Amino acid sequence: MRTARTFDAEARARFDAFFDAHHRDLARLAYLLSGDPDAAEDLTAEAFTQAWKRWDQVIRADMPLAYVRRIVVNLAASRVRRLVRERRGWRLLGAAWTDQIDGPDVAANADVRAALQRLPVRKRACVVLRHYYGLSEQETAATLGIAVGTVKSQTSRGVAELAALLGARPVGTTDRDEATR
Repeated sequence: MRTARTFDAEARARFDAFFDAHHRDLARLAYLLSGDPDAAEDLTAEAFTQAWKRWDQVIRADMPLAYVRRIVVNLAASRVRRLVRERRGWRLLGAAWTDQIDGPDVAANADVRAALQRLPVRKRACVVLRHYYGLSEQETAATLGIAVGTVKSQTSRGVAELAALLGARPVGTTDRDEATR
């Protein structure tokens, strides 16, 4: 006879399959939110630990992946709050990870990652989920547990702040447009 806290082999197999399918993606999300590869590993491990403890809730959720993404986002936000309390005045999220950066323009990738770390956690999460992961506004809202309108405004503001931090022109403008301003 099974108790509520006893998980059978089928549940374990489903969890293992979920882990195998989504670990890399969730680790990448944790890295993009934390900016620190070691912290990302810790956040990912803790997220899967929490997901396993609540596995019956995770699999009953409309969007199990969104449920676990939200755990990652919440853990990242808690980490930031803890670091701010512990290290006032320290620039917490400015370190860019330059080892093993994939892509043709390593400097640009590092600049974008550093700029992302300067955004508040909610804006950063909205920008990453919408533009890096390609989630819809509705999926992002469900993942973060916020309204679709909040996703729209936070994403728009986050992208504008990133553009300002990176010295980018607004989309659709030319050098001539910039010269006449």
